[in-house]
Formats: sequence, C-alpha cells, structure tokens
Amino acid sequence: MESWYLVLVVTVGIAALITAVMWLKIHPFVALLAASIGVGLAAGMSPDSVIQSMTSGMGNTLGFVAVVVGLGSIFGMMLEQSGGAEKLADRLVKFFGPQQAALALGLVGFLVCIPVFLDVALVMLLPLAVAAAKRTGQPVTKFALPMLVGMAVTHAFVPPTPGPTAVAAMLGADLGWVITVGIAAGLPTLIITAIFASQVLSKVASGNVSLDIPPNTAPQRKSPHLGIVIALLVLPLALIVSETASRATLGEESPAALWLMLVGHPFTALLIATLAAFYFLGKRLGMPAEDVQRIAERALEPAGVILLVTGAGGVFKQVLIDSGAGDAVASSLTAAALPTIVLAWVVAAIIRVLQGSATVAMITAAGLVAPLVIAAGQPEPFAALVTIAIASGASIASHVNDSGFWLVGKFLGLSVSETLKTWTVQETLIGVLGLIFVVGIAAIYGVL
Repeated sequence: MESWYLVLVVTVGIAALITAVMWLKIHPFVALLAASIGVGLAAGMSPDSVIQSMTSGMGNTLGFVAVVVGLGSIFGMMLEQSGGAEKLADRLVKFFGPQQAALALGLVGFLVCIPVFLDVALVMLLPLAVAAAKRTGQPVTKFALPMLVGMAVTHAFVPPTPGPTAVAAMLGADLGWVITVGIAAGLPTLIITAIFASQVLSKVASGNVSLDIPPNTAPQRKSPHLGIVIALLVLPLALIVSETASRATLGEESPAALWLMLVGHPFTALLIATLAAFYFLGKRLGMPAEDVQRIAERALEPAGVILLVTGAGGVFKQVLIDSGAGDAVASSLTAAALPTIVLAWVVAAIIRVLQGSATVAMITAAGLVAPLVIAAGQPEPFAALVTIAIASGASIASHVNDSGFWLVGKFLGLSVSETLKTWTVQETLIGVLGLIFVVGIAAIYGVL
C-alpha cells in the first residue's frame, strides 16, 4: 500500500471515531473497536489478520493495565472508606493554615487522586473546600479550583491512574520512570496553576455551593493514624521507583536488584500496598471482613469501564502497527520536523479538543506515535517523557464535549460560561505547563 493511502485511511478512521463518540454518542469502547476493524480492512489486512491483531492488542494492553488499575482502585477505595483520605486532607489544611489553604488543597487533591478516581475524589473532598470558604469568608472557588488542579494533574500524570498507565504500556515505557517524570513535571505545574486558579480564576466565578455542611451520620469507626495513611500512599510509588533505580545502579543480575525487580514491579508493589491497606485501614480499625470485601467489589465497578476503553485503545494501536498504517503516519509526522515529544503533545491535544475524552485522546495518540518512539531507540526517560507529553496534551481545553466539564460545573454551581472561564482555562494551563516542564527535563537528559 502507498504511504499516502495508509495515512488517509488512518485520518478517515480517526475522523469516524471522533464523529461516533462526539456526535453519534456511541460509547468509546464500541467506537474504538469499530474503527479498528474499519482501518484494518481498509489498509489491506485480511479479516483473520484483523481479528488476530484485535485479540493480541486487547490482551497485551490489559495484561498489564488491568492488574495495575484494578489493584489501584481497591487501594484507593480503602483509603476513602476508612476515612484516611479525609484525615490527610484535613490535617494538611490545618498545617498550612487559612492563608495557604488553597495551595494546601491543591496538594491534597494531588495526593488523594493518586489512588482515587477524580470524580470520587471531588465528591469526597468538596466539603473541605466548602469548610475553608466558610471559615475565611472567601468564595468556594478560591479553594475548590486549586483542589481540582491537584486532582487533574495527578489524574493525568502519575500512575497508577489509568491514563498514563495505559500509555506507558503502549509505548513500552518504564513505569518507575513515568512516575518520576510525572511527579517532576506535575508538582511545578500544580503549584503555578493552583496559585493562578486561587488568585485569578476564583475572581471570575464564586460558585454556588451551599456552605451548610450536613452532619456526618455514618457509623463512626476508629480513625487511621496519619502516619499510616502517608506511608501507605508512598509505599507503592517508592517500591516501583526503587526497582527502576536498582537496575540502573546495581545492575540487573545482582541479587538485590533481582529481589527489587520482584517487589518493585507494579503488580507486586500495588498488591503489597493493597494487602497493607486491608490490614491497617480495615482489620486494625475494626472493619469486618465482609465490609472490606464489599469495598473491593465496589472499587472494581468503575474500573471495568475504563479498562474496556483502554483495551479497545490497545486494539486500535495494534491494528495500526500490524497494517503498516502506524509506520506511514509516523513517517508523515516526522516530516513535520518537530521533536517526538512535541508531536505527541500536539496529536493528543488535537484529539482531546475534537472528541472530549482525555482517555481516548491519550490512547489514540499513543497508538499513532508508538512507531516513532520505537524507531527512536532512545534510552529512558525518553518513552516516559513522551508518555507525560501525551498526558499533558490530553489535558487541555476541557469543554462541553467532556464529561468532566459538566461534573465540575454541576458540583461547583457554575454556569457553562463560568466553567469555560475557570475549569477550561486551568486545564489548558496544566497541559501547556506540563509540556514545558517535560521539554525541560528532556533537554537536561539530552533526549529531546
């Protein structure tokens, strides 16, 4: 097949995917699978080859992502249901004081959203922003917007959240490096954007949230110790990063490195953290075993939808590779004479703006740039930097075609215009700053 024809096939396939998701309101899981079949057949693959690519693409992607997201979801739900996340948030706000409460809530959002989905974290932490607004007499947006910045940064930049985890798997990036780069680029992005949101965007709209906090009528259990909560949050990240560091410093054949490769693998690290959460946030606090089991089951319900979409994205990527269309697109992108990191950001940003879903934008962009990453043959942190660049691009310009846009507007009592002037602006700033810091890190390592 001619390269120009394969590029045309991919372009039409992505246009059809966006149309199906945005205008026809077809679920992304179904739309991605249909687009994969269409692109594969149009690119000249035989029907049985298409099916084989779909099977291997789904299996290869979910073989890694399903375990990470599943364990991460259970861990996060234990943190929430035990009251550990709320305790961490409350203590951080008290520590920083009323003057720095907005930035503190941004940090709270960053930490809590590592294991907890953004929509759950928003429901859980909004009362803290309301309490801070009531205590200081300031608009609720002064505290809620920075808190949302922290959530959005972590949700896009730091595994085991689904987006960067899936992209890392598709690009073959080391998850320890992805976490390191995600935190290195995410924290300064968080600080700058949170300050801007608190001091500037909060003046655009004050929000319409009741400041009367309803009393907590849930049965009271023992509260987890703050040190335990922090240790549990840090544990899986530290194990994963230590495994990456050990291979670089000790060599892959040393006994210590081999053990760290086991305990620091994302599967094992999250399994250890989840089992520790069952004990320290469940059994030790007097939570019945039946309740712990119910929490685990509830945690996996929202994860299932995300995993199916992610797996379908893996199918799309595999069809692009096996049909040769991915190489053709990579060649055409190379002609743009932009660094791969910047190209990855641009592709993710365009898809995000057009169809709304950050997850779909991430996995579609990963499928398109994967051949470029493989062809570059660059050592880490190159693939990790491309992963965070894609996450940054997929963060920008959340607007009316994004479910998160309506979620934020609803909970903060903002009009469509106010949500565009606040949430959309800060999401765009996160995406732009994320790229700037990723490019800076790449320049330091000489892998741009």
